[in-house]
Amino acid sequence: MPGNSSRRGAIRKTSKKPAAGSGGRVKRGLEGKKATPRAEDRVYHKAHKAKQAKESAAKKAGSRGPRRRTSSEAEWIAGRNPVVEALRERVPITSVYVAEGAERDGRLRETFKLAAELGVGLLEVSRGELDRLTNGAVHQGLAAKIPAYEYAHPEDLLEAAAEKREAPLVVVLDGVTDPRNLGAIVRSAAGFGAHGVVIPERRSASMTASAWKTSAGAAARIPVAQAGNLTRQLKAYQDAGCFVVGLAADGDLTLPDLAADADLVGGPLVVVVGSEGDGLSRLVSETCDHLVSIPMASGLESLNAGVAASVALYAISQARG
Repeated sequence: MPGNSSRRGAIRKTSKKPAAGSGGRVKRGLEGKKATPRAEDRVYHKAHKAKQAKESAAKKAGSRGPRRRTSSEAEWIAGRNPVVEALRERVPITSVYVAEGAERDGRLRETFKLAAELGVGLLEVSRGELDRLTNGAVHQGLAAKIPAYEYAHPEDLLEAAAEKREAPLVVVLDGVTDPRNLGAIVRSAAGFGAHGVVIPERRSASMTASAWKTSAGAAARIPVAQAGNLTRQLKAYQDAGCFVVGLAADGDLTLPDLAADADLVGGPLVVVVGSEGDGLSRLVSETCDHLVSIPMASGLESLNAGVAASVALYAISQARG
């Protein structure tokens, strides 16, 4: 009878329920295994070792952040006089661009001569292309490109002093917005033995072509660092053993008094210079260990930020011998 054949391989009908399939008793046996661990979580995998090495390096660095910060983009110097002056002052120009058909004069010839001496590349482009590169600036057929500036980390300055076996001398600028003042202070810092200059990341002059030019090449010899939070950085310097003094017209200490204190002026020292108009900010002023004034013979209330920094650094340099 069909369905009840006893021959080998025949289907036999039965009143019993069929064996459980994937949705029956053996469902658990068909369930998937646990997810495979990621490579970095497997202790025997090289990715795990790389992750551990990275975490160890980050732990050593602590909250110091990146060792170096680079300004966002390259800068253009436009115009014959500015380009010639930048080349004379050894601003780190990477290339000089000349417009096709530009009139040859003494400044252009000097540009070619200086570029050849310094190994700076010369490129000839159309006037329209030079307009585009300089964003429509008045370039007179000549422009130069300088690379983005690479800022040091504030703690690099202490390390530089340690390598020289010298007591650190660091200049910190609080809201100095004129790049020419920044360049002048960098120049004075290099001339009077400071180990570097620290500027805030925001609301401050940066190392532009103007600052480079005013520094007269000193920016290539002394590091300039950026700090995300100036007050926090000053406290970090204090924790590292530095004495922090701020220049202020109403200081509790005069510059001659500071220079006369051999232990103070000869030890790790941070000099804070305030902005051109407002001086030191409140938080920075409160963080300083002392406020130092520069006595003047006349009734003049204050000096230009660059001049004040130069006077103070000279006095400290003389006191340190």
